[in-house]
This record gives sequence, C-alpha cells and structure tokens, in this order.
Amino acid sequence: MISLYRFVFVASVIVLAVIATSLFFIIVTANGITNLHVIQITLLLLCCSWLSWGFITAVFGMISRLRDKPRPLRPDYVPADKTAILVPVYNEDAEAVYARVAAMIEGLTSIDRLDHFHIHVLSDSTKAECVAEERRGHSALLTRLSLAGRLFYRHREKNTGRKAGNIADFVTRNGGAYAYMLVLDADSLMAPDTILEMVARMDDDPELALLQTQPLIINRRTIFGRALQFSAALFSPVFSRGIAALQGREGPFWGHNAIIRVRAFAAHCGLPSLPGKPPLGGHILSHDYVEAALLARAGLKVRVDPDLGGSFEEAPANIIEYAKRDRRWCQGNLQHSRLLFASGLKWWSRVSLVNGIMAYVASPIWLMFLVVSLLDPVLAPEPNYFPSDSLFPVFPKPETQKALLLLFGIVVLLLLPKTIITFSSALTARRKRFGGAIAVIAGATSELVLTSMLAPIMMMLQSKAIAEILVGADSGWPATDRDDEGLSLSTAFAASWWMVLAGTLVLVATLSYAPDVIWWTLPIAGPLIIAPFLISFTASPSVGDWVRANGLFETPFESQPDPVIVNAAEWRSRLNLSADAASGTTEARNAPERLDQPPLPA
Repeated sequence: MISLYRFVFVASVIVLAVIATSLFFIIVTANGITNLHVIQITLLLLCCSWLSWGFITAVFGMISRLRDKPRPLRPDYVPADKTAILVPVYNEDAEAVYARVAAMIEGLTSIDRLDHFHIHVLSDSTKAECVAEERRGHSALLTRLSLAGRLFYRHREKNTGRKAGNIADFVTRNGGAYAYMLVLDADSLMAPDTILEMVARMDDDPELALLQTQPLIINRRTIFGRALQFSAALFSPVFSRGIAALQGREGPFWGHNAIIRVRAFAAHCGLPSLPGKPPLGGHILSHDYVEAALLARAGLKVRVDPDLGGSFEEAPANIIEYAKRDRRWCQGNLQHSRLLFASGLKWWSRVSLVNGIMAYVASPIWLMFLVVSLLDPVLAPEPNYFPSDSLFPVFPKPETQKALLLLFGIVVLLLLPKTIITFSSALTARRKRFGGAIAVIAGATSELVLTSMLAPIMMMLQSKAIAEILVGADSGWPATDRDDEGLSLSTAFAASWWMVLAGTLVLVATLSYAPDVIWWTLPIAGPLIIAPFLISFTASPSVGDWVRANGLFETPFESQPDPVIVNAAEWRSRLNLSADAASGTTEARNAPERLDQPPLPA
C-alpha cells in the first residue's frame, strides 16, 4: 500500500509541475524561442516541482487527518527498562535550560515514573561563564529536587563532531546502561505523558528504532517569532501527517524531540567524516537525516507519529538569528549531496535527502528565474512584423488567458492548502484553541501577508548561504540566541544593506529598461529596499506584546498551556544562577569538573 501512496504522490507532483511549465512554455514562446526561454523553462520546472511537492504533501496530510484517529496515551504504563533523556547544550542560557529540565523532572515525578528515567545534560560549551552557570544549575537542581543518581552533567573540552559527536560520546561511554535515549535540544520541552507514551510505543514494536514527534514552537514574543509559532501550531500538524502517510519504514528524524533505540543507534549510526575540508567535507552537520537513513538501511523502522502532542521547542526570535541557524542547516543539507549514492540506502531515504537539499537550493533557483525573467524583455529582439516567408504581416500572439491561468495555478499551489486548513479550523471546534474563528482567519491572513513580505529577504539570505558554501566558506558552529531582546535599526541595516542595494538596483534597472514589468518587480524589490525596517520591526518584543494583547497569532499553548510549559516558566523565575555566583554559594564555589557519576554500560 505504501508503494501505491508514493507512486500517486510522485506522479501527482510531476503532473502538476509539467502542466504549469507547459503553460509557461506556451506563453513565453508564443513569438519564438530564445536561449533565455530555455533557461527560464528549466528553472520554472524545478520551482514548480518544489511547490507541487509541498502542495501534495498537504493534500495527503488533510486526507490522513480525516482518516486516522489519534491513539490514546497510557499514563499508567510501566516501562521495562531505563531511558536516558539527553539535553545537549552549547553556550546556551543555563537558567532556561535547567528550568525546562526541572519542569520535565517534576512532570515525570507527578506521574510516578521518574525512577525509569535518567537526565543527562551534555555540554559542549566553549565559554567559561556558560560552563560555570551550567554547573551551578546542575548543583541547584540536585539539591532542590533530591536528584542524586538521576541527573547527570558532563562537559566536553573538545567538541569533536559537534552535537552528533556529543551524542556519540554519550552512547560510547554510557549508552549500554539504557534501552532508549530521548534526544532533545537545549530549547526542547516535553510533557511527561508524551515521554511515557513514546517509551510504550518503542516497547510495543521491537523493530522500531526511532520515533519522532512534531515539535511545536512556544514562548515567542516578537512578531516574527509569534508568526512562526502560530504557523507551526495551525499548519505543521497537517504537513506532518502528509509526511507520515508516505513514510513506510523510512520516516524522518529532525534531530530532537525523538526517542531512539540505543543499541540500534550504536550498531548502525556511526557517521563518516566526509573527505575534504568544510563546508562540504569534514563532520556532517545535518546528522539527523543521515542517521534516519542508516537505521532504515539496516532494516529497522523510523517513524513520525503526528498524533503525539506535548512536544515543544523554541525558535529564534528574529530573522538574523533565524538566518544564522539556517546557514548551518543549509551547509549540512548540501553535504548530503555527497551521500545520495551511498550503498544500501532505501530509495525513499534518498528522496528525503534530495528534499532536504531542495529546501535551500529552491531559493537561488527562484532568484535565477526572476533575474532571467527580468533580462528577457531587455534582451528580446525587436519584433519583425514582416517576415520574408510571409506575404502578410505577422503580429505577436497575445497569451493573456494562459498567463492568467498559470498565475492562478501557482497561487493555488502556494495558498490552497493553508486556506483549507484555516477555514476547516475556523469552522470546527479547533477554533476555540486559537481564540475563535475570527482570530484563526485574522491570524492566517496576517501570517500570509507577513511571510509574503519577508519571502524576498529569506530568498536572498538562503541564496547568499548557498553562494558562500560554493566558494568554500564554512558556517562554523554559532550558538543560537533565542532571547526576545529586539534589534536596533542599525544592527538590522548592517545585516541587510546588500539587500537594500540589490533591491534598489533591480527597481532602477526595471524602470529604465523594462517599465512594463514594474508592477511584477515591486513585490520583490520593495521588501528588499525596506529590509532593515522589516527586520527590526518584526524583532520588536513590544510590538509583539501589542499584537498578542489584541488576540493576533494566539496559539493553544497560550490560551490553554500544558502544565509543563507553566512549570518551566515558574522554574525560570525561581532559578537565579547569576545571583548564586555573586553570593558565593557552596555549590557555585565548589562545582566540580564532573558532577555526579553517570551509570556505566551494562
């Protein structure tokens, strides 16, 4: 059955892309074909294939949502073995990290299952002040929650392999003591019932090697962050169901908020170091896709269960921080091009690797298409109304109807899935979780307007990332700043002045050489010219607070927050690790290099 689903899916993507490209071919070649037309058509075929992929994924998700019912949680389940909860950190806000850890610990205590879990904070931090705060946080939780033998901290001096190396180091040293490991990120938060159910589902199926949840974004204040948060809450579950409908035994791994069978991981997920230097050589940055492919190659199951709620994360609060993280992911995904033909990989795993590459390559493809489309009217030859092979004049063929049909089709691919999800949510009981029908429609409309304005900026940032990688620039391993502190206009301008210049040049060139297409150029050039203002405005916490006060971008995690979210916020207000250091507490003064001894492999 899964083969049939995949065939229908791929065939649908191809048909839609070919139809759109055929219409464009008819339009642009109505009066002859040039080399630029060939380039345009090729680029549009790639762009439409990418759009169609997302569209059909959403369609499959909506069908699956109607057909599949969520499985009930089992709060009374008793695990047979211990599970390690891993929290890798790298120069993070230690108070926020340990507040989330404390909330999860108290959640597991509340359902009387803490004895079945050990929590490991695995630090790769390079800043001395971050390491000191991590140790103070560990000592504070050990004391306040009596967690000796349950909470462990380890700091690596050498960050070999980055996060993947951090996890591999844990598996090598201590993995044998556990049946499963729940891999989180520093900003991850999970409800105790969800954690327990994940263990239960792993116990149910000995072939299941990795179970992924759909993390949803919480705790954002800025407009940019709140739009991401709203979009993830409203739309992501449907797209995840589309992915799940096609996954078979080769589901996704997004690197966090997933539980993994330790022995399977240890046996099959040793990552190669790619030959050559970064950015395309060296350690694999986007390790998650590769690890999922390796587990599937071994004949084990990798699965995402979209019905599992209670899985949360935070996200960058502004475009600059988002782009910094995106740059690292872009480099990691492009490294996958060197693994596409690795022996033994399942074909759907290869498709997933290509999909990850296209997530970033699509932006420069769109950019090249737009540039070529602007050059076309400039470089087009003067029309010849009296060709030598005709006794009568031959006038250009108008293809207005086909052009409008193509434009309508692209708009449908972009907007129809979100439109259906929006109105299906607004007209069902789901609307109550988002503040009501009007709030759902207003939020979705505002998100569409905002993402449309930011799309040219994101296109330029991702195109710049691709260009840097192609010339050999390594992203490094920058820490992510998730604080909602706002961005000054000068900071935003320093990060986007080149976009302002590019947008201005495009607008001037269009007015000078192709004024007839100025209205098609403005939606792209306009946001680039005002990019610093958009970046700074969308990063403002005060504007975001005003938006929230007026009910825009409301999510279920604000109107009806999960207890673990509330508890994490309370812990963050109670933990004051900087004050502990200033007061010279015993824990702060005597924090050892290695806090508590983790269990050794069985």
